[in-house]
Amino acid sequence: MATLLAHIAVRPGMADRFEEIARGLYASTHELEPRVRRYEYWRGAEENTYYSLLSFESFADFLAHQTSDHHESASPALGQVISRIRLEWVDPIAGASPLGATKPGEAFPESSQLARDYAVRFAAQVADWWLALR
Repeated sequence: MATLLAHIAVRPGMADRFEEIARGLYASTHELEPRVRRYEYWRGAEENTYYSLLSFESFADFLAHQTSDHHESASPALGQVISRIRLEWVDPIAGASPLGATKPGEAFPESSQLARDYAVRFAAQVADWWLALR
């Protein structure tokens, strides 16, 4: 399993456009990616702040999402509206979430070079302190 929380800052005046893009990504991801467990967008308390909770069956499935046609097609528009994004790998608490533990991984053997590059760029970070609590 691979679960992360994206912290997203949107450029002033671009919230409506960002939400439009998010709705499209949500629909495409849930329609086309059978191994997605969670893919949701949330407004934050601060103006122009958003969060996205993403969870996939494996790290390779996360990479497949990142390099999917629908995600790649949305990337230029996202680049125009997002001013800052930070990906934070998170780990569910057993008994308080239906999701499994976040685990590092690799791209599928048949993955594109882009997916292999993303495997390095977005490597799942499993905090040492999580392991003691699992």
